Amino acid sequence: MLQVNVLRQNTAWAKERLAVRNFKQPELVDEIVALDDERKKLQTEFDTTQAKVNSASKDIGKLIGQGKKDEAEELKANVASFKSQITGLTEKMAAVEKQLQEKIVMLPNLPSEKVPPGKTPEDNVVVRSGGDIPALYAGAVPHWDLIKKHNLVDFETGAKITGSGFPLYKGKGAKLQRALIQYFLDFNTAAGYTEFIPPFMVNEQSAYSTGQLPDKEGQMYHVTEDNLYLIPTAEVPVTNIYRDEILKEADLPLMLTAYSPCFRREAGSFGKEVRGLNRVHQFEKVEIIQLVHPEKSYDVLEEMVAHVEKLVQSLELPYRILKLCGGDMGFTSALTYDFEVYSTAQQRWLEVSSVSNFENYQANRMKCRFKDANGKTQLVHTLNGSSLALPRIFASLLENNQTEQGIAIPVALRSYFGADSIS
Repeated sequence: MLQVNVLRQNTAWAKERLAVRNFKQPELVDEIVALDDERKKLQTEFDTTQAKVNSASKDIGKLIGQGKKDEAEELKANVASFKSQITGLTEKMAAVEKQLQEKIVMLPNLPSEKVPPGKTPEDNVVVRSGGDIPALYAGAVPHWDLIKKHNLVDFETGAKITGSGFPLYKGKGAKLQRALIQYFLDFNTAAGYTEFIPPFMVNEQSAYSTGQLPDKEGQMYHVTEDNLYLIPTAEVPVTNIYRDEILKEADLPLMLTAYSPCFRREAGSFGKEVRGLNRVHQFEKVEIIQLVHPEKSYDVLEEMVAHVEKLVQSLELPYRILKLCGGDMGFTSALTYDFEVYSTAQQRWLEVSSVSNFENYQANRMKCRFKDANGKTQLVHTLNGSSLALPRIFASLLENNQTEQGIAIPVALRSYFGADSIS
């Protein structure tokens, strides 16, 4: 959530940054500032009237002590009138505050000055690439055919148990999935991240704090009777560990990693680009999250990108890193890098990670602060990245490593998987 004082002090700049996002309601900035003006005016009236009540109450005591009963009764009548005004002002302030909050949560984060202009994924900027696209043998096939051939994932039984988009991993497919999860966690903890196993459902406040509500309400699975949400990513519960906390500057940075299943409705997704594991409703992901000093967040962002890059490189997959344009960024992000790996059998790039700096957007929502050396309280900056999302990594590993004899396992994974190949 954006801070009202930032919008007030930098109104034109805020609108200019929102234009980079192609945001269609820049007038919201003016409406928010006007509501804040009204809130301040009402607060001043409230404080002035309350001061009159306090002063009159003291005078009433004095008048009674002096035997001036009639004058005391007259003041009592005034106090009653003041209190009635206070009740009305309280109601008006609550209504204005509600309107203010409803409007401010409609504003996405302001893009960093580093965000390139653009409206669609085609406008994203390739920062760098690595790895070699393999030359596959003549009979190479997409991962959904490899999965069927080697009996790794059962989509039909998953659909019977739950529905379309809920794959059932089995045999060597389940073992490869488990090997990837353990490898990713070990890679992250070796770099200094502390591992967590979070709850896989969150309450409304947690979803609001990291920006899933109200922006992505339609994409989340909602347990209506208990008003809980199945998590779309471990980012949500893990970041909320520090909701309503005041940290010490010496505690920063906080580096956290977690595995979780992820649940996304993906409403409206269809067609050949979502076939197989390309897009599913339940998938596994390992996440990295950092809470850092505001002055260091962009350096940390580059460090996190480098960390994920090393992880992708260790899997021997061809990849590229994209800096997302304003029109393709997530609602809460100030700057995002996407990682894509090349699916040789499908002949297209598949997104496997997003690494983002949210600056203080999430921290402001969840009131996560720290005290600096001067005792001043500041909002932390939050960052997160996929390290990594499994379905498309799984698919790309199968496709890019297929041979006539079977599927080769990358060297880094062999000790986790317990074999050099799937035959």
